[in-house]
Amino acid sequence: MSKAAELAALIGGQSSLAMPNMIINGDCRVAQRGTSTASITGGTNFVVDRWLFNPSGHGTWTLSQNSSTGLSEFETSVKMLCTTGGGSPAASDYVSMTYNIEGYDTQILKMGTSDAERFTVSFYVKSNKTGTGIVEAQMTSGGSSVEYSRSFTISQANTWEKKSVTMIANTSLAQDNKTTSTGLTLYFILDSGTNQTTGTLPTTWADQTFVNRWAGHDLAIGRNADDYMEMTGLQVDVGDVAQPFKYESFKDNLARCQRYYFNITGDNTDYAGLMGYANGTSDVRFSVKFPVPMRANPTFAGTSTACRMDAADDSNEFDIDELAIERPHTTSSPSTINLIESAADGMTAGQGGQLEFRADSGELEFDAEL
Repeated sequence: MSKAAELAALIGGQSSLAMPNMIINGDCRVAQRGTSTASITGGTNFVVDRWLFNPSGHGTWTLSQNSSTGLSEFETSVKMLCTTGGGSPAASDYVSMTYNIEGYDTQILKMGTSDAERFTVSFYVKSNKTGTGIVEAQMTSGGSSVEYSRSFTISQANTWEKKSVTMIANTSLAQDNKTTSTGLTLYFILDSGTNQTTGTLPTTWADQTFVNRWAGHDLAIGRNADDYMEMTGLQVDVGDVAQPFKYESFKDNLARCQRYYFNITGDNTDYAGLMGYANGTSDVRFSVKFPVPMRANPTFAGTSTACRMDAADDSNEFDIDELAIERPHTTSSPSTINLIESAADGMTAGQGGQLEFRADSGELEFDAEL
């Protein structure tokens, strides 16, 4: 390599080191929803923030945050443990861990232009199985899914290994979503039926062809009880080199996660920190201020546990899940939202107060995940 090329590589490496990790919570430290969910058979499931698990009907699983990895670099990981094996998967079945990157955070890749960047995905992985795994990068272009996939090998069972794969630059297929929608999705495959494995792994960014997506994958994690895969240290770097992991404070990590999900929890007689007022004898409104602006107007869900408006004249008790969002914002990335309950009863119009939990394990959830 010439001196000029060496200098260019050094400058590129230093630039990548200075850039924030496109992955949020890559070290798995934030788990706002709790540390474990059992009996998962399908759907979209989160325990560790931003890491989405979908077993698509294949096996029964427990998804958890492991706080004792044995790694010196990372104390926490996300673990997918199969508790009831799914046997040989049906042709359309699959099991995946998915990470969606917001469009704003992918603009640096300049996808669909002549200046598009290569990027490297690195991570630590551990499993009871050995063999060939697949990382698929997927985006939308012209309303259709386009993708590029790379393989990696788990060489030793029950042993942490660091892996990295470099994705070629996408210079030809324009990126649809560059703002608050999903700009790029990464799929890490645990198992799959034949519908998505019997072709040839893509060698360029191309329109999605199902049989090519995960061709060559043979890990077969989830066919037997106690199969598992564990991951941490996920990072995406611009260029061909996996850089050292870009650590950030827990405070900053949590704040980045709260753009996509935020919850308020409490036990009996705890205050939720939501101020409200009685608009009548039964109609109460509460104002919610988010710690950071959310990606989009969130959905709201609450537990079926009791709460009330604590005021000079308290409301009657009602369940948290009876609250509803009132007048969602018309602008993106809202920093506040209002909740309303129209059957609280017992109040005096005009009085102010605050939301009080009246049972243990109360929770309000605001979800703007991709």
